[in-house]
Amino acid sequence: MSYKKLLVSLSVFAVLALVLAACAPAATPEPTAVPTQEPVVDPIVEPTEDIVEEAQSIVDIAVADGRFETLVAAVTAAGLAETLSSDGLFTVFAPTDDAFAKLPEGTVEALLADIPALTEILLYHVLSGKVMAEEVVLLTEAETLQGEMVDIRVENGMVYINDAQVILTDIVADNGVIHVIDTVILPPANQSTYSLSPRIMAGPDTGPASLVSGLRKSILRW
Repeated sequence: MSYKKLLVSLSVFAVLALVLAACAPAATPEPTAVPTQEPVVDPIVEPTEDIVEEAQSIVDIAVADGRFETLVAAVTAAGLAETLSSDGLFTVFAPTDDAFAKLPEGTVEALLADIPALTEILLYHVLSGKVMAEEVVLLTEAETLQGEMVDIRVENGMVYINDAQVILTDIVADNGVIHVIDTVILPPANQSTYSLSPRIMAGPDTGPASLVSGLRKSILRW
């Protein structure tokens, strides 16, 4: 009988324990920290202005330079300005105004009356491609756009194209390069017709300005 009482007592204690456990308040979980995100601020980009350099062709440079007024006028008269302003690469041996002033009197006028001959002579000053000075000095000759060859030689540190001395090199344009020469050069076929012997005496109306003026008047006639 005492054994049964013990079992009943244990049962009662077990029930009481379950009831107490069921009635106990639930444990409150610790609050979880919510990660915060820093606001993203887009960097301020200042507007930039692209610097676009204006394209400078061989003709543009010759016009702006001021030493090639006669050459520019002759190129215009021969209808070659557009060609030498195009995208093709050219090397021009450019005679200065002083080089044209050394021509015998009447030569420019005679050439302006013979545009095919003027064109031949001008093309004799032009090579195809961009040939810088460091390459020129390695050559002994070069084919011109006129079709004939020019002789190239180095004497006493100076470079000569036929009998013209190169006095300035590597004026770079977008479509090629200019090397400045001190004498107008002639293709062999024209040498008997247009002598390039320098004038012994220059009158008051035989300078570069007079040549340019004559060229411009002739261009207007054409």
